[in-house]
Amino acid sequence: MQQILSISDQLAPLLHAARKSAGLSQTELARRMNLSQSRMSAMELDPASIRLDQLLSICAALQLELVIQTKQTSENKQPSPTGQEW
Repeated sequence: MQQILSISDQLAPLLHAARKSAGLSQTELARRMNLSQSRMSAMELDPASIRLDQLLSICAALQLELVIQTKQTSENKQPSPTGQEW
């Protein structure tokens, strides 16, 4: 899965889906991160409240990685290998 995020609100459904896909409850993920379930819920509901170290820990627990790259513009956008634009 690859997802481009532009605003913090886009992170909430991504984290929720990744946690569900991993078969973890909020309680289990919170336990793995040494947090309360209520804090985990708050982070899913308001991803702007997540500190960077917490986001990286969540990514590690859910087998995700955070990639920072230069934003693609129409000037430097490479054609897709299939020739299709998504």
